[in-house]
Amino acid sequence: MAKLKFGDVEENVVTREEFPLEKAQEILKDEVVAVIGYGVQGPGQALNQKENGINVIVGQRPNSKSWDKAVNDGFVPGETLFEIEEALERGTIICYLLSDAAQIKLWPTVKKHLTKGKALYFSHGFGITYREQTGIIPPADVDVFLVAPKGSGTSLRRMFLQGRGLNSSYAIFQDATGRAIERVVSLGIAIGSGYLFETDFKKEVFSDLTGERGTLMGAIQGIFAAQFEVLRKRGHSPSEAFNETVEELTQSLMPLVAENGMDWMYANCSTTAQRGALDWWKKFRDATLPVFNELYDSVAAGKESQRSIDSNSQPDYREKLNAELAELRDSEMWQAGRTVRSLRPENQGQQEQHAGSEKQGQEVVTEA
Repeated sequence: MAKLKFGDVEENVVTREEFPLEKAQEILKDEVVAVIGYGVQGPGQALNQKENGINVIVGQRPNSKSWDKAVNDGFVPGETLFEIEEALERGTIICYLLSDAAQIKLWPTVKKHLTKGKALYFSHGFGITYREQTGIIPPADVDVFLVAPKGSGTSLRRMFLQGRGLNSSYAIFQDATGRAIERVVSLGIAIGSGYLFETDFKKEVFSDLTGERGTLMGAIQGIFAAQFEVLRKRGHSPSEAFNETVEELTQSLMPLVAENGMDWMYANCSTTAQRGALDWWKKFRDATLPVFNELYDSVAAGKESQRSIDSNSQPDYREKLNAELAELRDSEMWQAGRTVRSLRPENQGQQEQHAGSEKQGQEVVTEA
């Protein structure tokens, strides 16, 4: 395990150079990894492990869309694809990749199959961290750990196929066998992580919920919407407003920031842009810092988790969700976005698979 220094702070990290796939294969050679849930994270993690030589099976409800997807992905009913209870019985490592709400519902079934020496694997710290709300309390004689890819299952799979890796965090909640560290790191390598950095369940879920509601999704949509509205009300066309708000950021600037950092971007833009960015970024920081503190406090107090559990368990949740998604989808900004994306050279002559996007969005809330 290597040490990564950030100024005076040291972090434990594991790289693929120091922990090669061959080592992970050796450690996992006698394990049966049962992936429960085949929605968002499930396909990428299961397929990557399978192609990395790990003995992987999938547990899913028969006659469901996810079952059919697993079949189309090459998992064979009765051999590597089973009903959930049979997969739980066969598995020595249970990859619990259902959505947070679905994990709560299925937990009594999962728990009875967690016999001594098995391992319970998560990709999110929600169920364990908020166990007083979720009821997910594992037996004392099983390992409990997580590997949390820093991106969607789709990104994990795409980067794997490109020969790259998506960075992941790892954490151990319970080491009953004395082998939890080698098991969790091996799984992190097997699913296709670029490198692994250490955390704990609480920090993982606190940072994850803050990020989702913050810069990853909630805050960025809010900022997009505010700037787009200002430009439109000041007389700019939808195309101009969208390009200056979203398209230039996502298609031009963010890839360069990902490659080189924001400091490099500031040093290599026009002097006019440079001056403006340097003058205004602290104003945006100061304006949003109270909101982020409020958000983190809400996550830490369990308010966000309880709201998620309560809303996801309502019988009309699907209808309410679709109405909220429609508000975004039908907004002038994202309608303009559909048109702008269709005009990209690579999309000429092609129509966006909007229905597919809706379907994918629906799958997010059923299985992680």
